[in-house]
Amino acid sequence: MGLLSEGNPLSWEETKKLADHVREHGIQQFINLYHRLKDRQGDILKWGDEVEYIIVKFDDEQKVARVALKAKDLLSQLNEKELNDPNGVKSLWRPEYGAYMIEGTPGKPFGGLMAHFNLVEANMRYRREEVTELLASDECVMSITNFPRLGAPNFTYPLHQPRPEDPLSSARSLYFPDEAIFPGHPRFKTLTRNIRMRRGEKVSIKLKVFKDVNTQLPVEGAPPGEPDVVLLDAMGFGMGCCCLQLTFQACNITEARRLYDQLAPLCPIMLALTAASPVYRGYLTESDCRWNVISSSVDCRTLEERGLLPLNESKFRIAKSRYDSIDSYLSPEGAKYNDVPLTYDDDVYNRLIQGGIDHLLAQHVAHLFIRDTVSLFSEKVHQNDNEDTDHFENIQSTNWQTMRFKPPPPNSSIGWRVEFRPCEAQISDFENAAIVCFVVLLTRVILSYQLNFLTPISKVDENMQTAQKRDACRKQKFWFRKSSKSTEQRAAQCVQLNGTAATAASSTTTTTATTTNGKQTHLNGSAKLNGHGNGLNGNTTNNGGIDSDHTDTDDEENELFQLLTINEIFNGKPDVFPGLVPLIRSYLQSMEVDTDTHCTIEQYLRFIQKRAAGELITTATWIREQVLNHPEYKKDSVVSERINYDLLKRIQRIQEGKHIEVALLGQGNHSKTKDFIPPALQKQLAKTGCCEDK
Repeated sequence: MGLLSEGNPLSWEETKKLADHVREHGIQQFINLYHRLKDRQGDILKWGDEVEYIIVKFDDEQKVARVALKAKDLLSQLNEKELNDPNGVKSLWRPEYGAYMIEGTPGKPFGGLMAHFNLVEANMRYRREEVTELLASDECVMSITNFPRLGAPNFTYPLHQPRPEDPLSSARSLYFPDEAIFPGHPRFKTLTRNIRMRRGEKVSIKLKVFKDVNTQLPVEGAPPGEPDVVLLDAMGFGMGCCCLQLTFQACNITEARRLYDQLAPLCPIMLALTAASPVYRGYLTESDCRWNVISSSVDCRTLEERGLLPLNESKFRIAKSRYDSIDSYLSPEGAKYNDVPLTYDDDVYNRLIQGGIDHLLAQHVAHLFIRDTVSLFSEKVHQNDNEDTDHFENIQSTNWQTMRFKPPPPNSSIGWRVEFRPCEAQISDFENAAIVCFVVLLTRVILSYQLNFLTPISKVDENMQTAQKRDACRKQKFWFRKSSKSTEQRAAQCVQLNGTAATAASSTTTTTATTTNGKQTHLNGSAKLNGHGNGLNGNTTNNGGIDSDHTDTDDEENELFQLLTINEIFNGKPDVFPGLVPLIRSYLQSMEVDTDTHCTIEQYLRFIQKRAAGELITTATWIREQVLNHPEYKKDSVVSERINYDLLKRIQRIQEGKHIEVALLGQGNHSKTKDFIPPALQKQLAKTGCCEDK
């Protein structure tokens, strides 16, 4: 959810008066931080996932399922282990927006070893079991993107009713009671209140209802003149959804900026592949994803900023909500694809330039800072700009975009990072682990092969909307960059070069390779993944002299992009693009991987391939089919309490491994995941000086 400052929240009127103060000091804090850390080099690859969960309460007698408002109590118990042994815990737990939500991460980040891919699913399984042990027999922790009847009558346990006329209510919602907001930190209700007050009205989230033969129009609560709209009116409908996110540490700022850019065009592609949320407020809708719902749920733009009134009190017309896809690339290669107008305050931009920040990064930060702070604590108003970064993070952490560029925290061993944010939460640990490992492997392929996925921002924006359409994974096409001759040559030469290295490595326990900066590193059974190139540490590249300037001069610019299906993007289209999965498999041929890890990764890649090809369906499509085929469904678009109960009961059986859902997972997936690195490999790591990564 972002920065969780401690203290006493200010009222909206107090916060509003301090907006320029936060902006001014936040910019100075970033400039100071940048100059302290811009030359930081040599950080190794570290990465981790964040899975958000919903706690569900079943009433088996009445056949009803509700969200259980017990996150605060659960977290107090889950956090005891961390307090007692902060360096020894296998998981970390944090609050999320909903009083029924928790967020779990690994106790420590994974590192640059191939063997770490075999730990992810086991760690996710451990997290789920850890929570389950604290639940009652009629409760369940679920990694579902949204609760289908969130906002429908009586959806909480204990039961609470909305209070739209109560002036003390944060949400003032017709459907979402304040008690469903996490009560253990004031940030969440403060954000809810201040976003509503800054906007000048309640948020308005509009989804088209799925029209079946008996669908009643107008939908209950539909706005005047929009009879087919399912209206949601509170931040909780968006921020009360769950997702799957990843964060990567780069070896330096340049690599972080490059990863940010190269992953951005893949965000809508991964959103479509992981689509998991077709039901809102108990109605089937035409949307398969949460993205636009969350975007609208925190849209604090005024009428003037939305272009509905002439500018008078507001400075800018702002094209998007503060939760949306990115608006500009950060690397020099991406500059020419910044084809949408970027709104920012010239004074802020000039201050960044005068502070020694380059144009691309300056316009990125200045664009973030067109937003006002919407949550401020009295204890955090006055800060030391040379040491603190809370004012910068205040704005940075409330710009919720598909990618997030994250500077190192002050006085920390953590390096420059990027956060990958589009994926929806999947039902099973296997699916979530497969998505995580696929994306991490893709970052290594991008860096090793010097691949170029840069696509005009306007086309990425178009793809984000396409990705949310019903069954987009099988039925829609997406703008994607064709593979140029230079890219194919780079990949082929890297495979040939790396294959030679891997062959040499397999003939002995450890092979020493000299990198381009003259330093030596080891290629061994642990298969290091750090930095550029074939598993080499640091910021070196081992591309055998292959052109790596990321240009495509052998292609006409207007022919670089084609509309491709998800299947073609992941599995390839002859003479257009080799496919993301084949590129990863090609990369893996050059890596020495232990048998169990290889088996696990192969299971994940097959799953990704089959879902992309349509052989397996997305979670969203599966949920639709469960509703449409339920004996109590009346062909009226309504997901009743009984349908909701039966759906969630089946999901519970799937995630517990008691039911194999062939349409979702095939005939079952049995990875070789473990919660530890095998002792034999640990001994080898110790011999080669890699034991710090275990």
